[in-house]
Amino acid sequence: MRAARSIVALTALALVACTPLPEKKADGRVDEPLSVTTTTPPPLPPRPQEIPLDQVDPCAVLSADQRTQLSLDNPPSAYVEPAFGNAKACTIRSNISGNVVRLALVTVEGIGVWLSENAQVDARPTTVAGFPALTVRTPGLDEVCNVEVDVAEGQFLDVMFRDGGNKTKVKQDILCQGAQRAAEAAVAGLLQPG
Repeated sequence: MRAARSIVALTALALVACTPLPEKKADGRVDEPLSVTTTTPPPLPPRPQEIPLDQVDPCAVLSADQRTQLSLDNPPSAYVEPAFGNAKACTIRSNISGNVVRLALVTVEGIGVWLSENAQVDARPTTVAGFPALTVRTPGLDEVCNVEVDVAEGQFLDVMFRDGGNKTKVKQDILCQGAQRAAEAAVAGLLQPG
C-alpha cells in the first residue's frame, strides 16, 4: 500500500515538475499556459457491405412510402452540392413539421474527413442499419444536424436534417433524431434491389 502511495506521489511530483510555470509580465499580469489535448478518434467499425453511390439518383433513395413516414410531403428537388465536390444531392421539405431533409451522395472522399482536426465539428460515432456512421454537430449552427454514413470506400451518404424556419425553434437533439431516422430510411432505400 505504501509503495502504491509512493508511486502516485512521485507521478504527481513529476507532472508538477514538467509543467511550465506561468510567466509574469512587466505589467504584473500572468498568462496561464494553454493545455493541449489531442485525442485520436477510435477507428470506425467495418461496413457490413459496400454500397457504391456513383450511379444512384439521390431523389430516388427514399420511396414515396418512406417520405410519408418521415412526414416529407413536398416533392424531392435534385441539385449539385459544391461543398461536397459537386455531389449529387436532393432536398425534401415538410409542410407538416416545417423541417427539411437533404441527402448528398459524396463520392470524392470518405467519412474520415469528419474526423480530421480541420473539420472543426463535434462528430460522434453511431451506426445506421449496421453501417458505421457519425452524428455531426457544427458549433454555432444549432438549427441543423447531420448524420454521415460510411457506405463505401472513399464514399459516404450525408443526411442533413434542419429546421426549415419553424415559429418555435426545434432543439438540435430533436433534429439529430430526425437525421438518424432519415439516414436509417435512406440506407434501407439504398439496400433495395434497383
